[in-house]
Amino acid sequence: MAQTNLFIGSLAYATTDDTLKAHFEKIGAVASARVITDRDSGRSKGFGFVEFVNDADNQKAIDQLDGKDLDGRTISVNLARPKEDRPKRDFGNNDRGGNGGSFRQRSW
Repeated sequence: MAQTNLFIGSLAYATTDDTLKAHFEKIGAVASARVITDRDSGRSKGFGFVEFVNDADNQKAIDQLDGKDLDGRTISVNLARPKEDRPKRDFGNNDRGGNGGSFRQRSW
């Protein structure tokens, strides 16, 4: 059976993977805890995911930690939705007459 992740929202920017994991280990053994960061700046995006070793701990975590404080912020704890399949973005030449798509052709 596939493990179910928890989505953790409204995280403080100071929250790290380790502090997130420590906070959720009060409920049960944590398989992974990850704060999502911006690819360019490395700064937290304010949300993360937690995966328990035992899926039964998911509901306990929602019941006991949703709306509670972590690093000075009230966090939200919910079951994570599966990642949606999004269509691949096309940066090709099909929307602007074949000129590269992002720059206007100069007329002079």
